Formats: sequence, structure tokens, C-alpha cells
Amino acid sequence: MIEMPPLQFAQTNGIRMGYYEAGPKTDKPPLVLCHGWPELAFSWRHQIKALGEAGIRVIAPDQRGYGATDRPEPVEAYDIEQLTGDLVGLLDHLDIEKAIFVGHDWGGFVVWQMPLRHLDRVAGVVGINTPHMVRAPADPIEIFRKRFGDQMYIVQFQDPTHGPDKIFAGRVEQTFDAFMRKPMPRPVEKPSEPAAAGIGASPKPIWRFRR
Repeated sequence: MIEMPPLQFAQTNGIRMGYYEAGPKTDKPPLVLCHGWPELAFSWRHQIKALGEAGIRVIAPDQRGYGATDRPEPVEAYDIEQLTGDLVGLLDHLDIEKAIFVGHDWGGFVVWQMPLRHLDRVAGVVGINTPHMVRAPADPIEIFRKRFGDQMYIVQFQDPTHGPDKIFAGRVEQTFDAFMRKPMPRPVEKPSEPAAAGIGASPKPIWRFRR
């Protein structure tokens, strides 16, 4: 099992952020790895080890609301101004002028906003699986609802009566095992149906949580 570097903490943007760091401290811009949902900095464990051993300074925080980092209650505390401000504060804490921000999934949406809001702190941006997109012409939740239906997980999470916390709390071990385990091997032959998940895929509803 690959071990993580020691957990450290930074006071940034009004919260305490947990982060991990590896590699030499040089004058080159480090990589800041920003995880997606429902992940943690732990999701980068293989990359942290490889990059650090390759002589690259790498920093992987638990983003606001995740893992060892504080989770403010107000919904407004999670807007893009706050999420990008957390990363700027992390750089300030580490006395780093600029960094290359690498984002996966939801982390990709965050890092693409860094040069638009904090250009002087950005040496580069890498999007792993989330391309840069212009602002949606309508409420994104309504777009998801129209395309994927009310059972789509992001849509479900907007309604407190659906109790997403209760859904996850009912089967914590199974939930995280499903999210964090390695994917099953894919068949070599071409699938008979197009992909059914994701924003640009078929509207066939497959993301469902049941009580």
C-alpha cells in the first residue's frame, strides 16, 4: 500500500485546510493537485509518490468540505470565489508565488477558474477530465434535470428532503468501496450502447441512489 506524506494544515481564507506535500522545494512552480467528488487528496497518492520521486514539488489539499479540511455550513461558502480563494491562501501559507494547478473532475472546474480570477498566482493549468467550459446559458441544475431526470445524483442532492446524507450514512463502507476501488476490467469488444453517464452522453438515467 502506498503511504501518504504527513498531513499538514494551513489557515487559508477563513478555514483550516489539510494538505500533503512531497518533493524538493525549489524555485520552480510546484504542482497543486485538486481532487474531484467524492474524492480526497488521498486519490492522488500514486501521483504524489511518483512526482515527488521525480524531483517535482507536489501539494495535494483536501478541498473545502472534504476530508481533513473544514466544512462550513452555508451553501454560499462553496462558491467559486471561496474555492479559488482557498488555493490562493494555501500558496500564501507556503510562501509560493505561482503554481501549476491540476484538477480532476470537480477539481477541474475549480482550477480552470484560477487564471480567470487569480492570474498572477498561476503558472499553468492542467485539466484531467473536465474541459474548460463557458458559463451555462441556464441554471446547470435545470439542465441536468431536463436531460437526465430527477434521479440524476447532482439533481437529487439539491433537495434536502431526499436526504443525501442519510443515503450515504446508511452504507458508508459500501459507498466508499464503490467510489475508491479500482475499476473493473473493461471488455475488449466495443460496447453495444453509447455511454450513459456524463454531461454530454446519452440521457439514459443510470446514476440512482435508493433508500
